[in-house]
Amino acid sequence: MIGLALFALCGCHHAKLPVAVTQEDVAAAQEEAQKEIRQAQTEARKDVKSAAKVAGADSREAAQARVTGAFDIAMARADGVHKVATEKCLTLEPAVQPACKDQAEADYAAAANSAKAIRLAQQQRPPQ
Repeated sequence: MIGLALFALCGCHHAKLPVAVTQEDVAAAQEEAQKEIRQAQTEARKDVKSAAKVAGADSREAAQARVTGAFDIAMARADGVHKVATEKCLTLEPAVQPACKDQAEADYAAAANSAKAIRLAQQQRPPQ
C-alpha cells in the first residue's frame, strides 16, 4: 500500500511527453482552413445578393455587405493561416516551438489589423 502511494506521488512529477504532430495534422488544418474560407465566401455572396435584392446593387446596404464580406473572408484566411502555422510549429523541436508560435501570433495579429484597417477605410468611403 505504501509502495503504491509512493509510486503515485512520484508519477506526479514526471513531465508529460509531447504530443507528436504529423504532416497529416498540418494537412488537416490546411483542409479545415480552406473549408472555413469557402464558407465565409459563400456567406459573403449570400449577404451581398440579399442586400442588393432588397435595396439595389448600388445601395449603401449592398456596399456595406461587400465590405463586411471581404472582412469576414480576410479574417477566415488569417485564422486559417494561423492555425496551420501553429500546427507546423508543433512539428518542430520543442526548443524552437515558442519562437515559432510567437511568430505565428505576430503574423495573425498583423493580418487581423490589416483586415480591420481595410474595413474601416472602406466603410469611410462615400457611396459612389
